[in-house]
Amino acid sequence: MKAAALFAAAFALGAAAQPAEQTPPVERVIAALDQNRIAITAGFDGTEIFVYGAVARDRLPGPQDAEVGVVVMITGPSAPVVVRRKARTLGIWVNRDSEVIDAAPSYYAIATSGAFYDTISHTEDLRRRVSLEHTLRFVGSRSEGEAREAFLDAVVRLRRDSGLYVIAPQGVQLIEGTLFNARFALPANIVEGPYSARVLLTRQGAVVDAFEAQVDVAKAGVERWLFDLAREQSLLYGVMAIMVALVAGLAASEAFRWLKR
Repeated sequence: MKAAALFAAAFALGAAAQPAEQTPPVERVIAALDQNRIAITAGFDGTEIFVYGAVARDRLPGPQDAEVGVVVMITGPSAPVVVRRKARTLGIWVNRDSEVIDAAPSYYAIATSGAFYDTISHTEDLRRRVSLEHTLRFVGSRSEGEAREAFLDAVVRLRRDSGLYVIAPQGVQLIEGTLFNARFALPANIVEGPYSARVLLTRQGAVVDAFEAQVDVAKAGVERWLFDLAREQSLLYGVMAIMVALVAGLAASEAFRWLKR
């Protein structure tokens, strides 16, 4: 009995001496934007959004903890897009095939702290609609296979060329696994409306926390007044447009007459 008791005590002491397996630290993301409202005026030639933040933890991560990843994305209002494909017929280029993409963001920019699928898993990408592949929506597509992909690639290519779609792997600067920042350039041809800014904090590809904010993009000044006037008082807007054209024409005529003297 004494031997059994001593053996049990030794086993308990040995188990207590072994370090307990630690769970990953509880983490949450704290982020902010340098501006939450963008005014489109006559001299608007584009702007930049700076996203920055930090990772808050309940304890310091140990060597056994996997590194965190950060995904930052900004998306503009979505709308249907008609894509047409030209073909040469009798020596003339004409529109032949067309397809409607049911929802395509007017602006899409994404940056990650590492390679895309090293930062976020395929499952999280599908669930949260992060990549363009899952953001563009084809509901009643008439095309299939390669034809369908060709229309999607055309939209992405054209909007990337115009600066409306930006994909930047490793575009997030992550400092010591705690501080991060990313910059996004918005071109002059952005449309107005609510823009969504999202920050996803990941560990081993799984999202552990998220932050979301809204950026309001709207016309301001004379542009806003003329836009509202054209929509709400179209008759008055038309009369004003005619009067401006008449005054401009008379002014140009008088100017040429004075120059001929």
